[in-house]
Amino acid sequence: MIEHQLLGTGLGAIIGAVLALTGAGGGILAVPLLVFGLGLSMVEAAPIGLLAVGLAAAVGAVLGLRQGLVRYRAALFIALIGIACAPFGLMLAHRVPNTPLALVFAGVLVYACLRIWRKAARELRGESPCGERQIMPCVLNPLQGRLRWTLPCARALAFTGMLSGLLSGLLGVGGGFVIIPALNRYTNLNMKSIVATSLAVIALVSTGSVVSASVAGVMHWWVGAPFAAGAVLGLLLARTLAGKLAGPRLQQLFAVVGCGAAVLLAGKALLG
Repeated sequence: MIEHQLLGTGLGAIIGAVLALTGAGGGILAVPLLVFGLGLSMVEAAPIGLLAVGLAAAVGAVLGLRQGLVRYRAALFIALIGIACAPFGLMLAHRVPNTPLALVFAGVLVYACLRIWRKAARELRGESPCGERQIMPCVLNPLQGRLRWTLPCARALAFTGMLSGLLSGLLGVGGGFVIIPALNRYTNLNMKSIVATSLAVIALVSTGSVVSASVAGVMHWWVGAPFAAGAVLGLLLARTLAGKLAGPRLQQLFAVVGCGAAVLLAGKALLG
């Protein structure tokens, strides 16, 4: 039991370090690591991964709040809808067999990694990591420095919250790969503010999903607590190296590793 918990702490530290070096979205590797490292099923791994990612995201969100980067009204609006939708995702996860659930997760992981690769490629070409922006329904009021809330803006952010909440409950992912592109598409926030706001949403939605899993009796705290503690420790330790190591090349390396993990996860699901 103790060896199992020590292994879980070590695996959590890896996820924390990945989050520190690659930013929001890195936590999507938590579930594959739990499946392969600790032999958990998808349903067992999902809430544990969320616990770790949520705690690590909370650390980043607090730092973002102190720097004035988090758009807390938008974050709270998206998160409340996400928290409301997360139990439906959790309910669906317990009705879908492990194999198709793992295949869906593998597909989502490949999609997230391809987005990360494209973003890194734009940076390497000297282009904006945000890419080309079209007409945005949520824009900052230059006088107040706050987002202008309109019906199209609320509708766009509500859909973002619904999708991130469903994926959070269903697959145990924080949803950074959904929230960041959505904020980039629907708002004119800069990338630092987008990432900080995304971390705040991930922390809140993950908390709601973990509470739902605990109430449903599917949260294995004896594994989750050491894994989450390791993630926070790894995040704090790796933050000192982030300035030297983080960059588009590391993002691309993460994308390759993530795609490899998706292939292994799909193979394990299909071949048993």
